[in-house]
Amino acid sequence: MNYVSVGDMAQSFQLRQHNTQLKTTLSQLSQEVASGIKQDIGAAVAGDFSSLSGINRSLSMMDSYNVVTTEAALTTDTMQETLGVISSLSEDSATTLLSAATNSSPTLIDVTAANAAVKFDTLISALNTNVAGRYVFSGAATDTAPLADPADILSALKTEISGATSAEDAITLIDSWFSAPAGGGGFIDTAYRGDDSLGLSFRIADGETTSIDSSASDPRIRDVIKGFAIASLMADGLFGGDQGARSTLSVAAGERILSGNSSLTGLAAEIGSKQGKIADAQTRNQAESTSLKLARTELISADPYESATALEAVSTQLETLYTLTSRLSRLSLADYI
Repeated sequence: MNYVSVGDMAQSFQLRQHNTQLKTTLSQLSQEVASGIKQDIGAAVAGDFSSLSGINRSLSMMDSYNVVTTEAALTTDTMQETLGVISSLSEDSATTLLSAATNSSPTLIDVTAANAAVKFDTLISALNTNVAGRYVFSGAATDTAPLADPADILSALKTEISGATSAEDAITLIDSWFSAPAGGGGFIDTAYRGDDSLGLSFRIADGETTSIDSSASDPRIRDVIKGFAIASLMADGLFGGDQGARSTLSVAAGERILSGNSSLTGLAAEIGSKQGKIADAQTRNQAESTSLKLARTELISADPYESATALEAVSTQLETLYTLTSRLSRLSLADYI
């Protein structure tokens, strides 16, 4: 009878190799049981990765849209909050300016104008709000604050009305300065630093984009700024000592704040429609993302019972190998003599 013998070194190598294979399989199966995902993706999709690649690509797009819609929602929400601040500032100031002019009280006009001047600074600061590195009222120029400092705006206005001899003349010049088109040397050229050539665009879903065109240059916002600017010029001493002129200016300031604030309702509604569109896109994107994740799981998910059974079998094999290795390591010629 012929025998085929295996040398000790060869046997040791075989045992180590088998041990390594079993440990690798055990690790893979452990991860499979824990994650519920097959470790051998190629086998799971039968070598055809086209469907899985398409799903992963779509999920990556959904992740991108999620980031964009979050930014868009943050932008529109901030704009609405700012409009709320403007409305709060305007309602009280418009009433007090008109009331002070009606009472013709120099002290009351002075105090009211001084209060409005403080709110003018708050107004400009609110419109220069920066959220997540983006100035929301700058149009496409999101890296630039939309409005100059309040002091610079008032300085430009003082130069504009330096030749005015009456309150009516000053109001006309101020109105013209604020309504002047680009290139006219008015508000757009001097005080506004944004960019309205393009709207602030967000791609919120596949084939769907929303553009936010509202900025600090909007005529409705300009009216409010104008009213507070007139009051600030009064607080700075415009036509000081001329009670009639200051009453006229107080009325003009109150009327422009009131008119602009009333018009802001329409602007708020426009931004609100954008918020609704963004929220709808978020809902659709989330639903599609969930469906894609379910489809991917269906493709590559591991059967928990099958994986657990295989894991138990490999564990048993590994324990058996350890036992066998231990016994072989204790073999001695003396045991057979």
